[in-house]
Amino acid sequence: MAEKFNPGQYVREVRQEVGKVTWPSRRETLITTAMVFIFVFLAAVFFFFADMGLSSLVRLILGLGG
Repeated sequence: MAEKFNPGQYVREVRQEVGKVTWPSRRETLITTAMVFIFVFLAAVFFFFADMGLSSLVRLILGLGG
């Protein structure tokens, strides 16, 4: 038979596990956040130019728009 759920025991175990976590420093968090923003910007620029190039190629092949 399954063991009965004990909310108090669950909370104690969660707090114990959270205590084992190695949290990043403020500096590490800021550097990682900046890197994410930089890579998102670079990806946006890349996909913008890829989209422009592909749309130009499709217009050239199909003779649309002018």
